Amino acid sequence: MNDDNGPQSGYARELLSIGRKPPRERADAARNRERIVQAAERLFAEHGVGAVSMDQIAAEAGVGKGTLFRRFGDKAGLAAELLGARESELQEAVLRGAPPLGPGAPAGDRLLAFLTTYADFLDANLDLVHMSETASAGARYRVGAYAFWHRHTELLVHEARPELDADFFAHMLLAPLASDQRKALAGDYSLARLRDGIRALAALVLTGDPGESARAVKR
Repeated sequence: MNDDNGPQSGYARELLSIGRKPPRERADAARNRERIVQAAERLFAEHGVGAVSMDQIAAEAGVGKGTLFRRFGDKAGLAAELLGARESELQEAVLRGAPPLGPGAPAGDRLLAFLTTYADFLDANLDLVHMSETASAGARYRVGAYAFWHRHTELLVHEARPELDADFFAHMLLAPLASDQRKALAGDYSLARLRDGIRALAALVLTGDPGESARAVKR
């Protein structure tokens, strides 16, 4: 994919602007941030996200509680920071990776690849995504990552089915991938079942054919 010219350039610039990184930080602030992030990663891996307090993270990182709270606000803010690098990797694959996740494949194939890849991402990072998305009412829809995922899905739906309300259907396709729902129903829905279901739903949107939706599950 070329960001300077070609049919994908405007698409890439728009999505990159949604996920734009903040301005460069001071060296001492960057060091503190890295210490906090590493400490949180260690504690979350050892004890689980829900069992770790901000006080524990500050002590593990060797920083004052005031520094931690000023930087991240609360544990949900810290969860969002930890997710940032992992989300950036997926965003990079969407923008510049190999097809069908990246450019070069038909819109429908890209949509199916993205939704199933995000299902894998959600399961691998469920506790952090849940913490970030449920910090307050509607938090999921205010974070930059959701705006990126939604716009990407919307553009693909519009390309495949220009007669549809792509904005609406993008939200509907992402709804089964909400962390709150996934966490509540994880005991009933395996990852394989989630992937099959989202593929079937996407196929129904893309084709309007319930039979094609059923066939998508079997692929």
